[in-house]
Amino acid sequence: MSPIQTLLLTDTWVTATWEEYLAALDNPAYSNARGYYFNGRMRLEMSPLGNPHSRDHFIICLAIGLFASLRGIDLDGHDNCTYRKTGFNEAQPDASFYIGVNAEIIPWETTIIDLDQFPPPDLVIEVAYSSLADDQGEKRLLYESLGVQEYWIIDVQAVKIMAFKVENLGSYRIEQSQVLPGLEMGILEEAFRRSRQTNHGKVSAWLLSQFQG
Repeated sequence: MSPIQTLLLTDTWVTATWEEYLAALDNPAYSNARGYYFNGRMRLEMSPLGNPHSRDHFIICLAIGLFASLRGIDLDGHDNCTYRKTGFNEAQPDASFYIGVNAEIIPWETTIIDLDQFPPPDLVIEVAYSSLADDQGEKRLLYESLGVQEYWIIDVQAVKIMAFKVENLGSYRIEQSQVLPGLEMGILEEAFRRSRQTNHGKVSAWLLSQFQG
């Protein structure tokens, strides 16, 4: 009997074939799950995404959009989009971006982005409230394998960003984005801190003042 029939754990990695992973995604019981597949294992995330996670998710997407607009950087943002390398890898990051020359590479009508046909996103972001260890570990390896250029982890509870430059199937920490030149992690972390005390309108105004300075 397959592991999918006997035990389908969520929010952890489970050994599974690609076909078993797709069958799990098609199961109505997991229609709201986010799916990941890497190295012969799958992860279905069912953890509720509460207020802290959703607010930081909004702030990071807002900040990147404002920064790119003010700096004249072409940008195509994706929220919980599926990236698939059939038979091998799949990811549904919290946020992801095609930047610069890749900003118009994905046709509007595309649903699942086929990484055998299109390049991976330039920037991938995971917002970690209860999944920090996995975002730092297995998912980091997954995104290295997919060949994204940068991977950011938002540590909601510590109000920190761990940003990584990805190259040669490895990654190392950076304090300033290289795909969004001039964007400092420290500015984004300060925006998160401010969002704990005031509303997003005021945080947006502060970000604009920083980016225009």
